[in-house]
Amino acid sequence: MKKVLILFGGNSSEHIVSCKSAKSVCEAVDRELFACELAGIDFYNRWFKFEGELSFLENGTWKESKISEISNIIEYLKGFDVVFPLIHGFGGEDGKFAGMFDSFGIKYVGCGCLEGAICMDKAMSKTMFDVLDIPVIPYAVLNEGQGKDELRNLRFPLIVKPCNGGSSIGISKANNEVELDNAVEEARKYDEKIIVEEFISCRELECAVLEKDGKLIVSNPGEIKSSNELYDYDAKYVDIRSYTVMPDDLPTKTVKMLKEYAKELFLSLNLKSLARIDFFYIEEKDELYINEINTMPGFTSISMYPKLIESENINFRELVTILLNGAAE
Repeated sequence: MKKVLILFGGNSSEHIVSCKSAKSVCEAVDRELFACELAGIDFYNRWFKFEGELSFLENGTWKESKISEISNIIEYLKGFDVVFPLIHGFGGEDGKFAGMFDSFGIKYVGCGCLEGAICMDKAMSKTMFDVLDIPVIPYAVLNEGQGKDELRNLRFPLIVKPCNGGSSIGISKANNEVELDNAVEEARKYDEKIIVEEFISCRELECAVLEKDGKLIVSNPGEIKSSNELYDYDAKYVDIRSYTVMPDDLPTKTVKMLKEYAKELFLSLNLKSLARIDFFYIEEKDELYINEINTMPGFTSISMYPKLIESENINFRELVTILLNGAAE
């Protein structure tokens, strides 16, 4: 029986999402195959064994439950056959944990250090998309200290995002210069480097990629039906009116191209284990654009990634088993 650690929390703005993901994954672990423990990281980067009720993860109050601080983190990690680091966003999904795990020979679910850093950084990933000749929406990058002159070739309305962030936190739409100033200020609360894109009216499609027995499973696309104009944090995790569907009205050639792009990105960027790859689709022009790659997507009860994999006849428990066995090899 393999010994598994589910790692959650962290000091990013996606802390609560990570806790919810850990709860869902822990409930799905096949206890006949794996002995499972949980450990949480708080906002001060302190590590704790978590032995409380899983309900404390649902609302992020896990530190009020049964915990004990871990004094020697590396020795603790070495006691497991595989780690499932459900740390979304900055500090986890950006390759930092992967680098630590690799340095000490610890097996883990997810991609490597460099790959995580590239996919997490929206500016760097778009550079890679350009190299691979996969279409992107017109964009510009504002590094620390740069002014709006860098945006002179873009047309309003604009979408402003932190370069290193997830769960749509810190994202705003700007219709004019005043709103743009406010949007940049909001985004810079989460990252000094900002990416600004032209806003397009489109359908948002997502594709799941999963490594299984040395082969790639690439799902058909799912579509986000957001309760808000922007698929922001509230639309994703708070407003129950948001939902996802498996559309049946997409042109066959578009679905084929989307899946080919997803496979090419996964292989070209040397990703591992899993990824959710997000696209924009302008239906009137039949144009497809890559948006971003999530190397550790959400695993909550309403997250898109497990729903997409379920459409490939792999349920949540089987998905978790595939990921843990694959990482432990």
